[in-house]
Amino acid sequence: MDLEVTLKLTIPAAELGWRFSRSSGPGGQHVNTSDSRAELTWDVAASKALSDEQRERLLDKLSGRLIDGTLTVSASEQRSQLRNRETALEKLGQILAAALAPDGPKRRPTKPTRGSQKRRLEAKGQRSQVKKNRQRPGFE
Repeated sequence: MDLEVTLKLTIPAAELGWRFSRSSGPGGQHVNTSDSRAELTWDVAASKALSDEQRERLLDKLSGRLIDGTLTVSASEQRSQLRNRETALEKLGQILAAALAPDGPKRRPTKPTRGSQKRRLEAKGQRSQVKKNRQRPGFE
């Protein structure tokens, strides 16, 4: 089952790697006997489904999540291995869609208004006065 991330990007099932293991999630005694935890791996660096621009963007945006160019997602929330597989595919799709989304507008640097500066300094003065009033009286 191929993973459709965006209209321009579909990852073929042949590029996705699956591993299954015992889950620590819900399921009671069933958890001890079945391999319901699904771990999905996808090699970003070697994928043929990506254009060069997409590959560079993903490698840059997901650099903290990648191990040797491979992205790993696991799911163990459900009792069923099939549902965990579907959940892992959804997670991978969301991660990739967020990484491929264009950046938002850059922040325009602004200066604080004259009024906000005045209010800040007045609040500082008030706080200073409160602390000064807490001190023991000096010998003058």
